[in-house]
Amino acid sequence: MSLSLYNKKRNFKNTPEPFKGAKRSSSKKIFVVQRHDASHLHYDFRLEVDGVLKSWAVPKGPSMNPRDKRLAVMVEDHPLGYAKFHGTIPKGNYGAGTVEIWDNGVYEPVENNGSADKEVNKEIKEGSLKFILHGKKLKGSFALVRLKDADEKNWLLIKHKDEFSNDEETNDKGKIPSSSKKKLKPDQLKDQPDS
Repeated sequence: MSLSLYNKKRNFKNTPEPFKGAKRSSSKKIFVVQRHDASHLHYDFRLEVDGVLKSWAVPKGPSMNPRDKRLAVMVEDHPLGYAKFHGTIPKGNYGAGTVEIWDNGVYEPVENNGSADKEVNKEIKEGSLKFILHGKKLKGSFALVRLKDADEKNWLLIKHKDEFSNDEETNDKGKIPSSSKKKLKPDQLKDQPDS
């Protein structure tokens, strides 16, 4: 895996972002989700594969609701050191804005015939990656499915129905409070204009 595109987009004299990978001794694969308040708020979903972080930008953020199918745009690989990065990327730099670690933990591919890296690379190439997250917020079975469009970088991040899933409505700020969901009582319906 190459970090050349990652390095090309950044001037490391002007940004605190890591420019090297980190050595890891654990056989468990890590994942991280970073809340990135740049020109547009989005969440960066990253999975460790072959010594780098495969990365997707998720505009509305991940969801634990299986009905939510979240657009996930594949972006350049990031170094492993990025998994611990949080802070501010200064104005004038690529991705300028605030980066916070929203969730992290370890993951495993659903199918694993000996080499997690080999399995994940195969499933990415095929356009359907199934994995189990063990995070603080994100837990259980998920899938990344590539859309069949002209631009192969567009995927969907989908939560599978399991003991961790829920049916709560969420957006990029988290759970939608029930007070913001306008529900009319039967006696209020008569006062509503016909549509």
